[in-house]
Amino acid sequence: MLSDRLREAINDQINAELYSAYLYLSMAGHCEAINLPGFASWMKNQATEEVTHGMKLFDYLNDRGARVVLKPIAQPPAEFASPTDIFQKTLQHEQEVTARINKLYAMSLEENDYATQNELQWFIKEQVEEEKTATLILEQLKRVGDQGTALVIVDRYLAERGK
Repeated sequence: MLSDRLREAINDQINAELYSAYLYLSMAGHCEAINLPGFASWMKNQATEEVTHGMKLFDYLNDRGARVVLKPIAQPPAEFASPTDIFQKTLQHEQEVTARINKLYAMSLEENDYATQNELQWFIKEQVEEEKTATLILEQLKRVGDQGTALVIVDRYLAERGK
């Protein structure tokens, strides 16, 4: 049986995953507004992935017979200084998500909840990928800058995600 403490923490993580989707949609909207459709496409794909993560936890709670209780989703920022700023914020956000997942895992260890530990292993692996990808793109943007031909090439590269 899932403890009340763990159930509440997983409900909070569902909210955090859905906030992540909102954040990436906000970033997509900003990218559309500054005519970077590849960046926007990448962010929309990222938002879809975050909803999938939230639903994975939603289903997990239901599978364990625990009640899903949705909370309001905070409004994300709407303005960003540059493409580099967007990916700096993306990396920072993914690092915060990693810390949250690690805290959930530690809680499941404390409670000897092996099923939750198993479920969270997937998220731990996913966060390694998320941080690696955000770091790679951020480092490329630091090299090419926020304008010019190289930025257009990065934009086209990001547009390829999901194709």
